[in-house]
Amino acid sequence: MFKTAPGRRGSLAYVAVITSMTSPVHRVAPAARLLVVLLVGQAMASMDGSIVVVAGPSISADLHTSGAALQLILAGYLLIFAALIVTGARLGDRYGHRRMFLAGLAGFTLASLACGAAPGVAALIAARGVQGAAAALMVPQVLSLIQLTFTGAARARAIALYSMILAVGVALGQIVGGIVVTADLAGAGWRPAFLLNVPVGVALLVAGARLPVPANPAAAIHRIDRVGVLLLAAGMTAVVAPLALGRERGWPVWTWPTLAAGAAGLGLFLWYERRRASEPIVDLTVLRPAGVRPGLLACFAVMGAYAAFLFAITLHLQGGLGYTPLAAGLSFVPYATGFAAASLGASRVPRRIRAGLPVAGPLAFAAAAGALAVLAGDGWPRLASVPLLFVAGAGHAFGFSPLLTRIVGLVRPEQASALSALASTGALLAGVLS
Repeated sequence: MFKTAPGRRGSLAYVAVITSMTSPVHRVAPAARLLVVLLVGQAMASMDGSIVVVAGPSISADLHTSGAALQLILAGYLLIFAALIVTGARLGDRYGHRRMFLAGLAGFTLASLACGAAPGVAALIAARGVQGAAAALMVPQVLSLIQLTFTGAARARAIALYSMILAVGVALGQIVGGIVVTADLAGAGWRPAFLLNVPVGVALLVAGARLPVPANPAAAIHRIDRVGVLLLAAGMTAVVAPLALGRERGWPVWTWPTLAAGAAGLGLFLWYERRRASEPIVDLTVLRPAGVRPGLLACFAVMGAYAAFLFAITLHLQGGLGYTPLAAGLSFVPYATGFAAASLGASRVPRRIRAGLPVAGPLAFAAAAGALAVLAGDGWPRLASVPLLFVAGAGHAFGFSPLLTRIVGLVRPEQASALSALASTGALLAGVLS
């Protein structure tokens, strides 16, 4: 295992992460290079949903899609991603986290190429499904590899960067999507929104293939629990499908029994997993250490509040005030700046104060969001929105990054994938429920 210890080496690794985008790959420490590859891969998956939302009108006009088909293009990725993410984490235990990350990255890159070259609606829907499956294999390996690679202060900084990408990726996707679609590169319209993943993915695959392989303490599992996979996939699909598709259709009658069936299916999955003699698809013992359950619930609540806040602002700016997707995305830059500053600075806060950040952060977020809601009214307070969004972003970071770092420190290395699966699923569901 290649670990970056606290102190001077951790600081050097942190500097290397920041400078790696402009430095030759061979000059950066292996652990820092791994982190860059992981975070850029995570950013690709996080940005994909909002990029496609921005590109939706262009896709609809070019391919003459129906409303139902466009919804499948937008939500198909999310449905399969949610259904398979826990299985992807377990495959990392079975076959190696780095190997599964690179396999998922390769699949995501090829699927992005297929999306960008899709000749019609059916091909685009199918390619989006493959994208979702590849993301489900790639994403849960990110937090697992961070936990297995870094220790101490270096781990806290790595998780802060991971949290930043996880949170601001959606907003960044709006900005990138708006730029790409508006530019209409070579008259290609929406297609570069997918194709831009291809050169990035190829570069990451080349860099990732040269990195050392961290030890995998959970590699002793011998097989994947197929019954558990089917039960979980069915339950998650039945829960996510009505949440993803129901809002746009005015919550038709089918959404409620489907949600109920999904909840029952997830209950059946948990019952089955607890009674398996060995090798369940989710190691539920990860929830036993004191603080893990409330910590994950708090992370879920913070991410849900953020997703709802982002959705409300986007709806107000685009739907109410007529902002373009790009202008709406740029309006959110102060939030991303506040989140980045707080995430990167949290590890330098004195330990005594840091312990209270997960409480103080959400309070600051709520105060800033409430003030912005009052000031917005029928317009948008451009000057006042900058400091308020900055404070809201900083509060979000203080309420999420230190908490996730603390949770990671509570579990054993062999439970890394289980924690990653639960944290990733929670973030995904928080976004859907918003």
